Order: sequence, then structure tokens, then C-alpha cells
Amino acid sequence: MLLILLPLGGYLLGSVSSAVLVSKLMDLPDPRQSGSGNPGATNVLRLGNKPAAVLTLLGDVLKGVLPVLIAKYLDADTTGIALAGLGAFLGHLFPVFFGFAGGKGVATSLGIFLALNPLIAGLQVVLWALMALVFRYSSLAALVTALATPVLLSWQMDDPVLTGFGGILAALLVFRHRANIVRLVQGNESTIQLKRRAQQ
Repeated sequence: MLLILLPLGGYLLGSVSSAVLVSKLMDLPDPRQSGSGNPGATNVLRLGNKPAAVLTLLGDVLKGVLPVLIAKYLDADTTGIALAGLGAFLGHLFPVFFGFAGGKGVATSLGIFLALNPLIAGLQVVLWALMALVFRYSSLAALVTALATPVLLSWQMDDPVLTGFGGILAALLVFRHRANIVRLVQGNESTIQLKRRAQQ
């Protein structure tokens, strides 16, 4: 029964769009229809302000944390934990409450691994930051981090179920970033601006 309820509960929780709710509460444009069209923290920052972006980020991370912690609390095995996390991730990508138009899953994925193994989450953050600092592409940093995650899982947890789970999440994240990959290849992907340009 847990193998049914955990992914279903995770999916429903993941389907709650932090970006849309925060934007409505703070009277900001709908992130699905403005900016990049992606309901995530980066687009909320672009359309609104830092507090709104931070709230969106925290909400997306929490959607990954809670299902995994609940699965652990219920003493689920690694398959149950992986299914709970996968449900939350799919809910964020394809939210039933918001027309199946969701985000790209980076923050929710981080939340999943934060609850699963904080060391892996910390390594993900470090790797993302290094890639972003060197290459200044947020999407590239996310892709490299996602592809490295199964290796980190195999190294730290040595569980084939969790390693496979990391591979599935990486594949889904790459799929959601396919437009970014095209722009990276074409050389017109937006870069991270480390400093605001001076006013003319």
C-alpha cells in the first residue's frame, strides 16, 4: 500500500506550484505567462523581487524534502523512498493543479536529496556553484549537477535502487532543459549576471 500512497502523495504535494502561489500572493505577473514562462524561482526573481524568489525557492525545495522525510518516518524501504521522491518531482514538472505546466525541477530535486542524504545535497550545491561561477550558465550548471548525481549516489549510498532513481531524475531534468541545451549549442543561452550593469 505504501508503494501506491507514497508516490501519489508526493505527486499531489509536488503539484502545488510555489511560483504561481507566491506570485498571486505578492501581486506579481503569472510566471507561466511572463518572462521565460517557467514557474520557478529564477523567473519569479526576473518578474518580481528577491523575497518572492526566495519564497518560491524554499517552497520548491520543501516539496522535495517532505515526501522523502514522510517515507523515512513510515519506515519505507529504498524503493518506497525513491517512489515518494519521484512522485514529488513529477508533480513539480507536470502539476495536476496547474494544467500540467510545471517547472524544471532543479530546486525540488535538491530538496529530495537534502532529505535523502545531506552530504550529497551539499556536493550538488558546490558542483552547481563551481560550474555557474566558471561558465556563468545556470542551465549548464544544473545539467552537469544532475548527470553527476547518480555517481554521487553510487559513491555515498551504494544502493542500486537509489542510483537508478538518480538516473531517472537526471534524464527527466535533461528532458525539461532541452530548449536550454539547444540555446547552449547555438551560443545564445542567457548567462548569469554577477553584477548589475551600471545605469546609463
